[in-house]
Amino acid sequence: MATSTTTTTTTTTTTTSNPSATTIPLSTSSTTTNSGGNGSSSGVKVLATLTKRSLLPAAWNTQVRTVQTHECREAALSLAHAFQADDYARYLVDIESNPAVESPLSNDDSATTSGGVTFTWAGFGGEAKGRQGKGAAEDKWNLHVDILTYTVASHCIGGGLVTTVGEDFDSVALWVPPNPPPSLDSYLTHFRSGLWRLHFQLCAEGRRRLFDEILPLLHDTKREVLGPEKENDAWYLVYLGTKPRSQGRGLGGRLLRDGMMRADREGRQMYLESSSAVNNEYYKKFGFEIKKEIYLKRGRWPVRLTIMVREPGATGKGRRVGKVVG
Repeated sequence: MATSTTTTTTTTTTTTSNPSATTIPLSTSSTTTNSGGNGSSSGVKVLATLTKRSLLPAAWNTQVRTVQTHECREAALSLAHAFQADDYARYLVDIESNPAVESPLSNDDSATTSGGVTFTWAGFGGEAKGRQGKGAAEDKWNLHVDILTYTVASHCIGGGLVTTVGEDFDSVALWVPPNPPPSLDSYLTHFRSGLWRLHFQLCAEGRRRLFDEILPLLHDTKREVLGPEKENDAWYLVYLGTKPRSQGRGLGGRLLRDGMMRADREGRQMYLESSSAVNNEYYKKFGFEIKKEIYLKRGRWPVRLTIMVREPGATGKGRRVGKVVG
């Protein structure tokens, strides 16, 4: 009489639906031995999974949240990667006395809406520290990150607003609210945020570009475009950038719409300076109109900044684009 013996080993698993969880394969085996005269045996191996829950809040992937002061460095690094090839960012860091500096006029950047342009910071001479080659390239990158770190920190500390979306600060926006508190531009905020260090970190030409050209020009242009009575009444978008690897997911648009809803509820304008022709078209889709173009002229090539304003409730559909003033 034929006999059959079956041995089964089963492993119980615990699963979760958390999309950011980690899956570990386990094996469940079932072996059947047949002694019916042929002496053959067969085994079936089944794979199961054990899913471990991630500590990373799942809501961070989809919900806009406010960046806290202790998160300034992470947010700044994201912006640094987003603006790694941006004309304005390079204008502050690349000084044409370096023989290897390339033309900053790319017409593209790797911020919110670019095609993922990547710029390699190699071969820059490094006027600030008098070095050349790889070390100078790293100095330039570190200075770029520091500038953005101080800027993000000053907004977090002084009463601005920094928002982000994505599990790893994938997209970041910096806002100056209407009627900003005096603390945003106070000496204490400059000290606590580290902005004061730029007086020593920037080379002489870099200081002239930032303090003698850029800051006065941006201040005067904002007053001219919005008017002396309303220059502080608008929501001012200082930075909006998405990491190159996170672009194409609509994260920058999510941050922008969050700001638009806030401005519309309050019946306020929105104001920004765009350093990319590609981004100009992007912002038009959200109801922004071009009001003026200004130029930074201390470099070998002029850098264009496009001034754009959005009226409350504007959708960008069927609206007239404002006249471009040279």
